Amino acid sequence: MPTAEVNGTTINYNLQGSGNGDLVVLINGLADDRSTWDAQIPAFLDAGYRSLSYDNRGIGNSARPSGLYTAEMMADDLHALLENIDVRTKKFHLLGISMGGMIAQSYALRYPNGSSAAGGLEMLSLSLCCTYAQPTTFCSRMFELWADMARRMSVQDVMRDVTLWAFTVPFFRQRGSKLREVDKAMSELDMSVDAYLSQLNVIQKFDSTSALESLIMQGMGLGGLQGRQVMVLAGKTDILIPVILSKELAERIEGAQFLTTKGGHACALEFPDAFNRTVLSFLKEHR
Repeated sequence: MPTAEVNGTTINYNLQGSGNGDLVVLINGLADDRSTWDAQIPAFLDAGYRSLSYDNRGIGNSARPSGLYTAEMMADDLHALLENIDVRTKKFHLLGISMGGMIAQSYALRYPNGSSAAGGLEMLSLSLCCTYAQPTTFCSRMFELWADMARRMSVQDVMRDVTLWAFTVPFFRQRGSKLREVDKAMSELDMSVDAYLSQLNVIQKFDSTSALESLIMQGMGLGGLQGRQVMVLAGKTDILIPVILSKELAERIEGAQFLTTKGGHACALEFPDAFNRTVLSFLKEHR
């Protein structure tokens, strides 16, 4: 896969699709590389879109610089990536899941359409999936536990625990072969404790509440978008990032669409067809 040098680090990416279809930019969650979108990209390509997926700093084939990461830092990585590779068009749809949804919010806040800093890039829509504006005490306690587990046990053990939070009970009962596939991927995850803690800091420290409230007070949309161009999507039974937190995020973005889809936090993996239909229906409104 090609790489690009951005902000003093190396980002691995994959640009797929032909023709002049709209570009969908995909941002992964914590400890997930770009393969997280393997169940989405074929559906997007079949619908006539092109896709850009990439490994965030700290995972996959991207570099793993030391120090704690922030959503703003990773949004800057994406902006530099879009400016430095040939994506054929400066117009794109931005879709982030979990931590990726926080990075997507930061991107929209830092690079609103029409600003001189945006470098001519223009978002057509913004999809914030299984994510929040702030972690609240519930998620913060969970993330502190993950940090302790990573230090005392391993990142792979943390991910075994995350699997219990992310999938539904029927998944464990009925989909043994897929569960074994997930367990194998978690046990083989190539991520050091330091890199994990660097990414974990993103979701521990993220808080967009003040910025979003300021936009409402100024009568401005997130990322320069009208409210209907923003979708907040939650898995109906998400207990890792509880649905109530996603709904509260949607309420902080005036006019945003709040939708739910089948499954929990791993809805895009466990129920990809339902997830893809919901996302593609939203994207179709803004092609």
